[in-house]
Amino acid sequence: MLKISSALRIIERQRVLTVLFSSKSQRWQTNAAAATGESNPAAHDADWEQARPWEQVPRVNFLPLTLKMIRGGKYNKLDLSKMVMAMWEDYGDIFLLAPMLGRRAVLTTHNPKDFEVVFRNEGIWPHRPGSDTLRYHREKHRADFFGGVEGLIPTQGKVWGDFRSIVNPVLMQPKNVRLYFKKMSQVNREFVERIKAIRDPNTLETPDNFDDYINRWTLESVSVVALDKQLGLLEKSNVNEHAVILFQALNDFFELTAELEMKPSPWRIIKTPKFKKLMKAFDNIQETTLALVSEALERLEAEAKQGIQRPENEQSVLEKLLKIDKKVATVMAMDMLMAGVDTTSSTFVGALLSLAKNPEKQEKLREEVMRILPNKDSEFTEASMKNVPYLRACIKESQRIYPLIIGNGRTTARDCVLSGYQVPAGTFVSMIPLGCLKNDSYFPRAGEFLPERWLRPDLRVDAEGNGSDNALKLTNPFAFLPFGFGPRMCVGKRIVDMELELGIARIIRNFKVEFNHPTENAFRSVLINIPNIPLNFKFTDISN
Repeated sequence: MLKISSALRIIERQRVLTVLFSSKSQRWQTNAAAATGESNPAAHDADWEQARPWEQVPRVNFLPLTLKMIRGGKYNKLDLSKMVMAMWEDYGDIFLLAPMLGRRAVLTTHNPKDFEVVFRNEGIWPHRPGSDTLRYHREKHRADFFGGVEGLIPTQGKVWGDFRSIVNPVLMQPKNVRLYFKKMSQVNREFVERIKAIRDPNTLETPDNFDDYINRWTLESVSVVALDKQLGLLEKSNVNEHAVILFQALNDFFELTAELEMKPSPWRIIKTPKFKKLMKAFDNIQETTLALVSEALERLEAEAKQGIQRPENEQSVLEKLLKIDKKVATVMAMDMLMAGVDTTSSTFVGALLSLAKNPEKQEKLREEVMRILPNKDSEFTEASMKNVPYLRACIKESQRIYPLIIGNGRTTARDCVLSGYQVPAGTFVSMIPLGCLKNDSYFPRAGEFLPERWLRPDLRVDAEGNGSDNALKLTNPFAFLPFGFGPRMCVGKRIVDMELELGIARIIRNFKVEFNHPTENAFRSVLINIPNIPLNFKFTDISN
């Protein structure tokens, strides 16, 4: 009875919040129409006229959903991905989640046809919901530092668009990214040597905390790009104080953000202990990344006083952006250090697991890698890295098998029709592809690791080695968007691609990779999917 009465009191508060949400939604519709230059043209489309009205969208009310999420409820002990899949089974392909404790109503769809409609109509400044806690930290909790320059993650509209227009030329142009081949290659060499040093001399397996070394590798890699600085994280005895604090703060960030933003939490009304802990984690992330950025700024200023001018191919992202705007450069470099560790690490682990469990695919990849790295210490070149289709296919297929996130979110910029329902502008849509990724209807032989599905038809072969036509081709490209889509796709995509390609190529060139342990529940889902099992990979040296 206490639980029910407490929930009823929450519902009473929710009525006020719902009214506030409705007024905000109306304002968003006006702003969205202005941004896109459209006046709800979908309202006159035949599809719109024939669609079922918005009021008929299946709805999941606040009280029954809350009871399933609290202690003893069906969803209580499920991680995020398992919870959304359980809700899919319970409520179907499309349903509306009622507003909850200050959070807006959310239209959830598992239909990739809907994904395309939403993305195709998102406008020039796509509105991505979420990141409310990070937005609070930067706009209110630490407004003294950010001062209106909050970066790409929590911002919207013109503020986001202006920031993105500054950083896009530096981060998204292939020619700029390729400048870091040599520096990142050096980090990969050090990673290989660290693996040799930490693996068990008898079993050749890495220790249970191998994920810590992977995080060191990713932070070291992003540091050479963002700051042109190696932190020494892969050296034997080096313990970097900033890195230790950052890794723990990032763990708290991913855990607590998922808890506070995707499950019932009154943090928008009452500053709960978990909210305060998250603010502290954000403070630690800000302070540690700023310390690293400040060291780089001091070095650059000292070089400038000495008249040292480095060529463009030796300049970091920070140095290039400093020429445009110091605050933008600082915040972007901080965000690269914040967002470029666990995300890349999880993707890397998924790729290694996929290759370890599919030795024939690993051997085929090694044949390709040995053409571009004839010796273990051979250097990557821009020309050689243009011809690694199977490497890229292996990475892409592993992202399907082990996706990093549960989905994408957008606020509709105009009226549209989703799964046969009229959906008004200003609706928060959560697009969940998890069911599609393992579905034969979208990915033939979805249960198998088949990099061949991502090759051009003239390069594609099936598992038996015979020539194949389009038998493995995915049926809807919007079912698989690991980096998002459109203007708001991941700004670090090209850097992450390069980091994964160079890192995996160097590993496969040096080692036969095995994983002789179960891989059930290999990841658990918080804000992203993170490793959930000891990463005892076996790394056996291969002959030159």
